This record gives sequence, structure tokens and C-alpha cells, in this order.
Amino acid sequence: MKKILIIGAGPAGLTAGYELLKKSRDYEITIFEESNYMGGISRTVNYKNNRMDMGGHRFFSKVQEVNDWWQNLMPKQGALPLDDKILNRTSTINPGGPDPDKIDRVMLIRNRLSRILFNGKFFDYPVSLKLDTIKNMGLITTFIAGLSYIKSAIFKRPENSLEDFYINRFGKKLYSMFFENYTFNLWGRHPRNISPEWGAQRVKGLSISAIIKDIFGKIFNVKSRKIETSLIEEFAYPKLGPGQLWEITADEILKMGGKIITGAKVIKLIKNEQNILIGLEYEKDGNIFNESGNFVISSMPLKDLISGLNDVPENIYKIAAGLPYRDYMTAGVLLKHLNLKNQTKIKTINNITPDNWIYVHDKTVKMGRIQIFNNWSPYLVNDINNTIWIGLEYFCNEGDELWSMSNENFAKMAINELLKMNLINNLNDVLDSHVERVKKAYPAYFDTYENINELRNYLDGIKNLFCIGRNGQHRYNNIDHSMCTAFEAVKNILAGNFDKSNIWSVNTEKEYHETKN
Repeated sequence: MKKILIIGAGPAGLTAGYELLKKSRDYEITIFEESNYMGGISRTVNYKNNRMDMGGHRFFSKVQEVNDWWQNLMPKQGALPLDDKILNRTSTINPGGPDPDKIDRVMLIRNRLSRILFNGKFFDYPVSLKLDTIKNMGLITTFIAGLSYIKSAIFKRPENSLEDFYINRFGKKLYSMFFENYTFNLWGRHPRNISPEWGAQRVKGLSISAIIKDIFGKIFNVKSRKIETSLIEEFAYPKLGPGQLWEITADEILKMGGKIITGAKVIKLIKNEQNILIGLEYEKDGNIFNESGNFVISSMPLKDLISGLNDVPENIYKIAAGLPYRDYMTAGVLLKHLNLKNQTKIKTINNITPDNWIYVHDKTVKMGRIQIFNNWSPYLVNDINNTIWIGLEYFCNEGDELWSMSNENFAKMAINELLKMNLINNLNDVLDSHVERVKKAYPAYFDTYENINELRNYLDGIKNLFCIGRNGQHRYNNIDHSMCTAFEAVKNILAGNFDKSNIWSVNTEKEYHETKN
């Protein structure tokens, strides 16, 4: 029996392990996970029965294989969840599906609402063209934005940077209002210094013209209209947060005979003179262990992967060592009250604003986003009727000023920013708080990233190594993209195919995940 060593128990690594065990009895599977939890950055943190979604994860895909995979492990709701029942709201029901009030292994169906908080006012994300937008911007600003967009539509800029990408699609005025500062906050770099590839992956197909088409498609009920990923109005969501899906997946892997070693940091990958991997070394509880294998599927950061390989050419080592990442911290804050009025038609418990998350565009604070966990799932909040459980997200670099703060000081800083933005009245509104850090959450598209293809070619030359997932490919993949890289890697191994181009092509081809009829 051949042994497959999988590095990382995030969405990509767990999907690969599950798929291999489901489709073949010819492989022994061992997964190595540095942390003690499943799901990577797609995990759920349980703090006093208030659960935090680390980053916010919508379960929506244009790939049917992914949707079927989720449905198989966590069926969609067959009855209304708690908050919909309380409020007499309607939501999509899957006939024969489980009742969320009785069963935990269920995907809820949630309405999508993400908005921008700019100058104390809400704007749709992505920016929409409607009366409220015009009112909030004012007629003069709207007129300038319109002229700016027309100019950008006629005089296209060469897309040499992310700044060029955004201006071509939204015009310079809207770019300066809604993209420039937020992008700098997210990456710590100005958009003119970031590759346009990031925009192509994250908002592919989205532009003012796409928004206009979507508006008229709704007005005239065009059934064949295409929906851009960023314009979806509904998504699935695990009852107890995204980590629940990956904990279930891990349990299924163990039931099928797979092995998962937690607290296991892979520190070395060993290849022979024929450039074939023959095993790895990992550290656990202060001890070093060796594991031999016939294949390695890696979702570990490319920087760490290359540093652990023997006989790496100096130029390749330098490219990997220079790949940048962005980390983030989040403060979970339990509140009695939040000063954000619900001015929508969506009913909510205690009339809180119905947003899943809010993009903070405020140059006076460091805060990047606000998650409102009550709106992701009522089951994430211990006392849904009397408390509001939010996540305040900050983008940073490991070791910088934010990252180096004590948990207590970071929480105080985040709560003080809530006060500064008048989102709470006083400290009496705060009941509790909890801080989490996430390393290498966002692979960044600058510095040595311009040489990523050279690094990829080197890795492809290691016949039995398959790189998958967000950090495994240094690509800003969504959950479904990461899963698709695992699907492709498994197909290759089962077919004896060592051409990795199909794995790397996930989330790069323009039509791959862009639209669905």
C-alpha cells in the first residue's frame, strides 16, 4: 500500500485526504497539522459558547462538484433556523433536510449583506447604483463619479497595478473613495505597488457595467442573467461556523482509516538524488519524528516548504523567502448594544443591522472590518436575544506594533475605536472580549511574487509533490478554489498523472469561477 503524506488540515488538505480515502483503498493517508484544530484559517473559535468565524466564510460556489460535496457532508436546512422562526422570516428550505433546532449537522441558508461604512453612512458592497447611494454621496459627488467612470470606460489604462485594475472598472473617483485607502490598510502597500492579479481573482467580472446589467436583469426578471460571485444574495453556512464542516470532515477521514497528527510541525522534506520526495520530518512535543511516503500533498506556505527542502537552488530559495504575507488579528466583543440602526427592510432580532460584515473605510481608525456573528448564524451566539457578538478585524504583519500588543491592550484599543466611531455609547455596553491571531492569512502579490512562475516550475519538477490550497500555491483562493485544487491533485494521483498544470489553473482562467447562469 502506497503512503500519501498530507501537510495541513485546512480545507485543501482535509478535502484531499477525504477524497483519496473515498475513491481508493490503495493508499495509506496521514495528515500533519501544526495546530490542534481543524480548518486552518477556516476555523471556528469557541469562547464561552460564543463562536467566532475567523475571517468570515460564505459557502457559495459556481462549481457543482463543490456544492455536492458540502451537501453530502452537511445537508442544507429542511426547516427554518431559530432567528427566522422568531422573526417570521422566510428562507430557502431543502425538502427532507434537517431541522437546525434539532440537529447540528446542517447548513443554514443565509441572506448576504455586506456593506461599506464610509463617512458614517452605509454603502452597498460592491457599490450599487440606487437612490440611497446617490443620497449618501450627494448629487455633486455622484455626478463627478459618473464622469470619472465614463472617462475610465473610454480611456482604459494599461493594467500594470491593482490601482489600474480598479480605476478601469469603477473610475478614479469611486476608486479613491472605496478602494484606495482600504486596500492600503489591508495589504500595507499602496494599490499602485500591488499586482493587478489580486483584483482579477477577487472581483473578477465585477465592474460598474456588471452592476448595471444585474440591476436591469432584476427589473426585467431576466432568468438567464449571469450572477457575479460578488453579487450573490444567498449562501450556505454551517450551523456552528465554518470549522464545524472541517471537524466533520476530519472525523470522516478517521472513520475511513486515515490518520491525523495534530501539533505536528513539518520542518523538513527529504528528496533523493532523483529529485523524488521520500519522506518528511516533523516536530511534536519537542521531539523529532520521521515519516516515509510515496507522495506528498502540501498546503503549507511555499516559504516554509522551500526552506524545509534539501538541495534547493539559491535563486529559488530567495524567491520563496521573499514571498510576502499579511496576517490579521480579531477581537471578539460581546455587547449589550450597537449604535448601528437597521434602516433596511430585513427584520432582525432586537433590530440590529443585518450585515454579515461591514467594511470600515475610516482613515481615523485602524479597524478593517466588523463581523456581526448574530447574522451569520443565531447558533454562534450564546444569548441571541440579549447580546450582540461581533468580531473587529485588523490587518497586520507578524511582529509589528499591532501583533506585538498584549491581548488585553489590543482588546482595549479595538473597543476604543468602537467608541471613536460612535458605534457604542460607553464601556458599559461591553460585556466581554476575546482576541485571536491568524498567521499568513493572506498571501500577498508583491515583492518576489513576480517570480512565482519560476518557483512553480521548480516545484513541478519534484514529481511526487502536489501543492494545493491558498498558502500551498500562494494564491488568494476561496474555500471552493482550495477544494478544487485538492480535487485535481487527487485525480492526478489516482490516474498516475504528474502534470500539475490542472492544479495550478484553478482560479486563474477567466471563466473558471466567474459566472453561473
